Amino acid sequence: MHIFRGFKHPGIAPGCALTIGNFDGVHRGHQAMLALLNNEARHRGVPSCVLTFEPHPRDFFAAMARKPELAPARIATLRDKLTELARCDVDQCVVLPFDSRLSSQVPEAFVDGVLVRGLGARYVLVGDDFRFGAKRAGDYAMLDALGNAKGFDVARMNSYEVHGLRVSSSAVREALGRGEMDRVAALLGRHYSISGHVVHGRKLGRQLGQDARHPMGMRTLNLRFSHWKPAAGGIFAVLVHGLAADPLEGVANLGIRPSLDPHDANGGRVLLETHCLQWPASLGEEGGYGKIIRVELLHKLHDELKYDGLDALTQGIRKDCDDARAYFASTRRQTTRDRI
Repeated sequence: MHIFRGFKHPGIAPGCALTIGNFDGVHRGHQAMLALLNNEARHRGVPSCVLTFEPHPRDFFAAMARKPELAPARIATLRDKLTELARCDVDQCVVLPFDSRLSSQVPEAFVDGVLVRGLGARYVLVGDDFRFGAKRAGDYAMLDALGNAKGFDVARMNSYEVHGLRVSSSAVREALGRGEMDRVAALLGRHYSISGHVVHGRKLGRQLGQDARHPMGMRTLNLRFSHWKPAAGGIFAVLVHGLAADPLEGVANLGIRPSLDPHDANGGRVLLETHCLQWPASLGEEGGYGKIIRVELLHKLHDELKYDGLDALTQGIRKDCDDARAYFASTRRQTTRDRI
């Protein structure tokens, strides 16, 4: 998939079949829409294209109003969104900066400047709740009329349902907020995961709980979550991909680490800190840094807790490790029973 920041690039195809949206999470409803888009693109002999925005428009308006509580919780980082769009066989993705200029464009100017002259849209597919332009003045009927006048086809896709429930980013956020990871997986069509480069932290983990079971301490792999308001949070049993041939079982903390100094090496930013239950000896002590890993969050153990001192924190982490081991043991037993 070709990725472009803005549409003023010579590499962008002169014509495309286009869909527009935030695509936070790239859930099963999004996947169904992208499958239809790819089919329409093939019939027209043009590439499929996703037009998405960064920041999320609601992030922008929340910042303008100085009301951060109005910003939506973020399901996925931009990296993970683009990865999932590529997995859906989208040919190109245009990430458009959402700013004051774009937010003030009337619907007609957006269609003419972005869809027609910028992207050469031949076909535009939108969801059933699609709105566009300044003050959300444009709707499907207006887009259809403008498409007829400008020479591109317009189609609308109805909601996608699983077990009678509408699949939406809001539903995924709600399930993540409740820690209902099985429901999240049903809505996404895959386990929820976060990926990125392993970054340096305070290296406190290697000092905690060194014993026979943890000869290297409780070292962690740190990933930054680029948005300040993740939809999920807490302690999870996880699988880590990208360090060894097989996924590694682990326990992870997604959040702001309330037991630690907020002025640490990562400046109080949201981190996903993952401790592998068995660290691959081949990696050595420093072998994780700089690697791109993907962490699947399979089961929520509990919300973040504030511990009174490092001894209490160490005991808390040990209990989380034991609980994660128990979860993986029960999962393996269930898998064995299913095979029998």
